[in-house]
Amino acid sequence: MDSAYLFGLTSQRNAWLTARQTVVADNVANADTPDYKTKEIAPFEDVLNEVGSRMVADNAGHISIGSGLSEGVARTGQQDWTVKTTDKDVTLEQEMLKGGEIARDYSLNTSIVKAFHRMILNTVKG
Repeated sequence: MDSAYLFGLTSQRNAWLTARQTVVADNVANADTPDYKTKEIAPFEDVLNEVGSRMVADNAGHISIGSGLSEGVARTGQQDWTVKTTDKDVTLEQEMLKGGEIARDYSLNTSIVKAFHRMILNTVKG
């Protein structure tokens, strides 16, 4: 696995976790608002699957290979996370559990990046 790919993937996951934390915080902040329904963000795995299926060439000069690529400009640096409103009322306990999952996932991402960073440094040092 290419280390640059890994770092990019963990960066995307952290951006998704930030968006998820924002949605959870909005749910908690509006828990007492009448008729407010829980909002959810699409799972990261679904986002990755969607991105893989809608690859586009980011330059008109690039050669198109097969039907996987389509004409257009790839949006780089922008995240398009889908937030859905559910028909459920906000449950503070569930939102706190989601907050714990987010913290755990941030910690896991950090540990993975640290481990790969150490391996790269050890390789460079010899």
